[in-house]
Amino acid sequence: MSEQHERGMEVPRAVLGDEHVDAAAARTTELTADFQDFITRYAWGEIWSRPGLDRRTRSFITLTALVALGRFEELELHLGAALRNGLTHDEIKETLLHAAVYCGVPAANSAFAVAQRVLGEDSETR
Repeated sequence: MSEQHERGMEVPRAVLGDEHVDAAAARTTELTADFQDFITRYAWGEIWSRPGLDRRTRSFITLTALVALGRFEELELHLGAALRNGLTHDEIKETLLHAAVYCGVPAANSAFAVAQRVLGEDSETR
């Protein structure tokens, strides 16, 4: 196993949680194995592991990118990751408000719906 792959397995466990990583591994097929290896080595082993930005900052960027792209299923996953990386409900709210200006109100509206589901109906400031 390459160093990037080994590093790439530690980071998603810390960011996304063991349950998600184990479920993704269990769903891996012959068709998806190379893609899963690619994500593990490059997204997690190379990019998320770089020292230039901390994980909190990477979460802010990731949330905004997912809103911009309209990737709300992935946003749901990364909202949980953002909480594990130390973002507060208020910081997430501010990130989504900021994204409304640059990514569009409809995208932010959908993102807030996902956030409300993930963070809970009461989503008080934490």
